[in-house]
Amino acid sequence: MTRFLLSVFLLSVFSLTLAAQDPAASMSEEDKLAAQLANPVAALISVPIQFNYDTGYAGGGWRSVTNVQPVVPISIAEDWNVIARAIVPVIFQEDITGPSTSQSGIGDVLATAFFSPKAPTESGLIWGVGPAVSLPTGGTGLTADRWLLGPSAVFLKQSGVWTLGALINQVWDVAGSGNADISAAFVQPFVSWGGLGGGQTVSFLTEITYDWKNSQATVPLIATYTRVSKIGDQLVSYGIGGRVYVDRPNGGPDWGLRLIFTFLFPTG
Repeated sequence: MTRFLLSVFLLSVFSLTLAAQDPAASMSEEDKLAAQLANPVAALISVPIQFNYDTGYAGGGWRSVTNVQPVVPISIAEDWNVIARAIVPVIFQEDITGPSTSQSGIGDVLATAFFSPKAPTESGLIWGVGPAVSLPTGGTGLTADRWLLGPSAVFLKQSGVWTLGALINQVWDVAGSGNADISAAFVQPFVSWGGLGGGQTVSFLTEITYDWKNSQATVPLIATYTRVSKIGDQLVSYGIGGRVYVDRPNGGPDWGLRLIFTFLFPTG
């Protein structure tokens, strides 16, 4: 785990160095939209639909999660936005909760609201902070059956065709009918490069979850490719990615695939 975090840090330093050297003087409209998509607190209405498939579970199980993730920026003052985000998971899984078992349906919904300045700081830092709440909306085998609440934050810097940042949240169980005692952290460091032009972006990230009660991390390394395009008059982004798990709970998945399709509604 220490080696992995050190690798992420070194990649971040290397990426910032490259970003400082790349002014990206002539970015197309597609590239600008791709840069906004790489920023979780951009003033851009979007509806990402993210399909994830994981396999390699103990006993040959597999799991698919389609996350519908609407993002809506709301202006609350001359210099401030609230970025309202939700993740609504639609889950299908086989042999995850036991042999010859299957579940399908909506999972627990995660909602966040980032209070974010409309302009970066003098140093170019973009940031947002706010609450995160997980609602126990899932069915049997698909839910923690608890209300979870805690803080969330995002920090990033964009320079030319580079975006480097991290999204973080920590939640605790506060109510619900389940008996679980939950304390979980989520850390998503990411670096994106739009140097291919034409609204194309290559991203490297990880989505670390850490269960404090059981001292267990889940760490997938993820690479994705996306491109901004149009279907008729509708702006969209589509992409593909893959991941391998370098740390996981006993019986967890080995690897997975990701497909991404996003509807874009620029406000400017």
